[in-house]
Amino acid sequence: MKTPWWFLHKTPLAFLLLPVAIIYYIFSRIVYGWRKMFAYKSRRKIICVGGLFAGGVGKTPIVRAIANRLDLPVVMRGYKRSVKTGNIGDEATMMMNDGITVHVGHRKSNIMLLNRQEKENGPILMDDGLQNPSIKKDLSIIVIDEGLGFGNGFLLPAGPLREPKKHAARADAIIVISCENTKRKLKLPGNVPVFYAKNKNIMPAGRYERIVAFAGIGYPKKFFRALPNVVARRAFGDHYQYTDKDIENLMNLAKRKNAKLFTTEKDFVRLPEYARDKIKCVRLETVIDEKFFDWLKEKLNADNKEVC
Repeated sequence: MKTPWWFLHKTPLAFLLLPVAIIYYIFSRIVYGWRKMFAYKSRRKIICVGGLFAGGVGKTPIVRAIANRLDLPVVMRGYKRSVKTGNIGDEATMMMNDGITVHVGHRKSNIMLLNRQEKENGPILMDDGLQNPSIKKDLSIIVIDEGLGFGNGFLLPAGPLREPKKHAARADAIIVISCENTKRKLKLPGNVPVFYAKNKNIMPAGRYERIVAFAGIGYPKKFFRALPNVVARRAFGDHYQYTDKDIENLMNLAKRKNAKLFTTEKDFVRLPEYARDKIKCVRLETVIDEKFFDWLKEKLNADNKEVC
């Protein structure tokens, strides 16, 4: 599904949807309270990395950076995974390609499984799930994209927020992904430590070629703006599954423009095998401030638990 266009602006449609957003929020809090009563407490520390914003903030690269740094297993839902095809989801595939141990599916069941590994006592990293109260978290980290901020500030479906932005004050830490030339003013709670991260696109060979860029991510414009020499762009819904017809149309467009096809790493793993030799992948590298890792290790060592 493509991200609704009104999520970043207070449009008339967004205001019309406010009553629905209020009903959604009340219902979600009732469900949250009920599920919290039966929350599971893990013997291993749970680090949850998530966000208030519904998709597109760059949370998965942050999870990957932390998992790589501390050699932690990752538990995630695996959006659009399929038991039939063996597809574990694009984000899980990206992490596994990095050598990270990933457990995809029902988060609570996977954490219970990891807890049965008696020789392992290190932390478990949970990708997303801040709004999931069925698992008690030891540390909750919110990721915010500086360029997107809190969008129009409204709750779903009037805006992009899963819960009110004031709830950021409940986090143990906030990681802000820096964005140059942003006009948004980001107001953050003063009682929560804030750390910064930077994204860098690693361009493949041929970066000075004419580029036809395509992406099926939450906010594809971020990707398009980061590339040089873009002569055409095509946006698809987040986690979009590309068909043979899509690939044919993209290749024809590139041929007409005398250009090469470039896409994100997240999209690249969803492409048919035959198409990957003809399309270039732009890898996203996220670098988190060293102060964050100092803070994280201090927190994890507070109870004399093992840190990998």
